[in-house]
Amino acid sequence: MTQTSSDTHTSADGTTERTPTAIDAIAERHFDATMQLSPIEATYLGVPVRQDEYDDLSPAGHDARAELARATLADLATAEPADDIDRVTVAAMRERLQLEIDIHEAGHHLGEVNVLACPLQSLRDVYDLMPTDTEEQWATITRRLTALPTALEQWRTSLSTAADRGHVSAKRQIEACITQCDDLVGDDGFFTKFATGARTKDGAPLPDAGQQELTAAAQGAAAAYGDLRTFFETELLHRAPTRDAIGRERYQLASRTFLGATVDLEETYAWGQQETARLAAEMERTADRIKPGATVKDAIAALGVDPAYQLHGTDELQRWMQTKADEVMDLLGGTHFDIPDPVRTIECRIAPTHTGGIYYTGPSEDFTRPGRMWWSVPKGVETFGTWAELSTVYHEGVPGHHLQIAQTTYRAELLNRWRRMLCWVSGHGEGWALYAERLMVELGFMDDPGNYLGFLDAQSLRAARVVLDIGIHCGFEAPAEVGGGEWTYDKAWQFLSAHANNDEASLRFELDRYLGWPGQAPSYKIGERIWMQLRDETAAREGDSFDAKAFHRRALDVGSVGLDVLVEAMRA
Repeated sequence: MTQTSSDTHTSADGTTERTPTAIDAIAERHFDATMQLSPIEATYLGVPVRQDEYDDLSPAGHDARAELARATLADLATAEPADDIDRVTVAAMRERLQLEIDIHEAGHHLGEVNVLACPLQSLRDVYDLMPTDTEEQWATITRRLTALPTALEQWRTSLSTAADRGHVSAKRQIEACITQCDDLVGDDGFFTKFATGARTKDGAPLPDAGQQELTAAAQGAAAAYGDLRTFFETELLHRAPTRDAIGRERYQLASRTFLGATVDLEETYAWGQQETARLAAEMERTADRIKPGATVKDAIAALGVDPAYQLHGTDELQRWMQTKADEVMDLLGGTHFDIPDPVRTIECRIAPTHTGGIYYTGPSEDFTRPGRMWWSVPKGVETFGTWAELSTVYHEGVPGHHLQIAQTTYRAELLNRWRRMLCWVSGHGEGWALYAERLMVELGFMDDPGNYLGFLDAQSLRAARVVLDIGIHCGFEAPAEVGGGEWTYDKAWQFLSAHANNDEASLRFELDRYLGWPGQAPSYKIGERIWMQLRDETAAREGDSFDAKAFHRRALDVGSVGLDVLVEAMRA
């Protein structure tokens, strides 16, 4: 970005430095206030605030967050930007905070229950990021576990309030979340295993008193999830609508949440169908390269039994992930990306859960906790196909989320903490990660036809999401290949299984995700579309002087903002 402030200068080591402005001060105050209101967010960001507590998930807690958004918008209205960075900050904060208020006033936020991104998951997932090296850190975990029943009780209050107003999530989501509760509360559930396995960094068990307190707190947490299950079954299930679709008006708001932009839904729906057809044809050509005359499914079956693409056991899987991430870091650093030293460390781990997903968590601000790529391996799965997962490793690690998130976190000399750490827009972030996958294809890392088919298969799934998510929730006519007319679950399953080749359990979960978390799934491909357009525009404008590394540096220095703000910042 071009700097227009006299308070921006270059230090002796070539790093651009900038004196914080009044706009930065507003953003920093908002960040600090948010950390106080959301200890869960603080844990995810590595900020040492209220680490033994939870957010207030009651209606009053939601009101407090909306009031903070209103107060910050009022402060921004009277502040004058000092430079281009300030202008982006103001645009990004106004877009995000006004959207937060719009969602709050619509009232749907109180009743949100889904299979992937609601308090049921976040209240548990936070423990994956809490340090466990010392007895004191385990004591912090014990206190947070003790607070968990109250947090779930507050959430139930919000869900009941929403239900009284007519806002209840779909029956399919409630039923799936009942199953998730069952998985958490048994003898083989997370809380029992977590407490039983408590050890300090040197492998020593906790003192008897500390272990007893931890075990009791874990049992209380598991019991609270049992109570949540009962609440779902007895209080919400009979009030939940059987219809999955949320309707066009509500979907437009959900889409803005994940994109930071308002898109033409009809055009995007048609484009999604064109993308699925394009990818299907490319997959057929690639299958023929793998095995002449083979169908896509024949080629995938052949790859599935090919020892060249197999890993056995989670230890081997973890080593493969780490090797690939480190390899790309070394090869791309200095050629296509400027990678600061702290960002060059990424940890690849096997997650303590068993949902089957692969995901990334960012570093703490001081990088004492590095960025991490996690693989949640389903129970009983011991063999893994690298052909299907290589592009996902690039997506979650390098040059995907790790470079994007960790490098932005590092830019303290340019950006305030709200920009670096708190603002996250799915269309920007997931779009970048898909762009990163495509970049690896362009650079020749996916020339092997098996790995390339894996990339195409992942792309096909992401394109199918665009069609399913928009089509179902907005009530658009289903494609001719599934009979046209109104979307039904069976038509959605037929379309998804025709354009993705995961196992049935994974795809059923995927479909439930689209039905219960509207607007998020299309953000990947829509964001990638914008990133590709921005790079093509820049290359056309700069001609022979276009430098991919400089483009990537400028792009990552913007941080995660809404797509409209990103486009404006990159074109400035």
